Amino acid sequence: MTTAHSRATVPYPAEAMFSLVADIEKYPEFIPYCIGLRVTSSKVSAGIGEMTADMLVAYKVFREQFNSLVTLDKPAGRIDVRYLRGPFNHLNTLWRFEEGANGASDIIFDIDFEFKNVILQTTAKSVFEKAFAKMSDAFVQRAHHVYGGGQVEF
Repeated sequence: MTTAHSRATVPYPAEAMFSLVADIEKYPEFIPYCIGLRVTSSKVSAGIGEMTADMLVAYKVFREQFNSLVTLDKPAGRIDVRYLRGPFNHLNTLWRFEEGANGASDIIFDIDFEFKNVILQTTAKSVFEKAFAKMSDAFVQRAHHVYGGGQVEF
């Protein structure tokens, strides 16, 4: 099993960051290794509910697709992603968004996964730390791109 945890403070409100992370259809535009994403069902209203999505990721010669259940809870500042099918034994991610001072917020991201294929798992472990850092940073960079340097009103 491979696990990681990150926490970042950004100069944007938690609600804005929740919206950015919840907009999963935009992931191929900025997430490293994500080359496709399709929402297959959605029962979401006002930031609460569930959707399922297929994500296609590629790294060097590896190309894998997997399906996940994404649970949004905007009032709680939480996004849970649970793996449904694909190349993993399991994959779980949890996003939490906490208001900070002066309009800033903290974004907490946890992930744990294990591939079914030993070769994929070994490869993932060898590059995971760098890939996780790139992925976490991609959300912060996306926030700067979308929201700019000023205060964001929600």
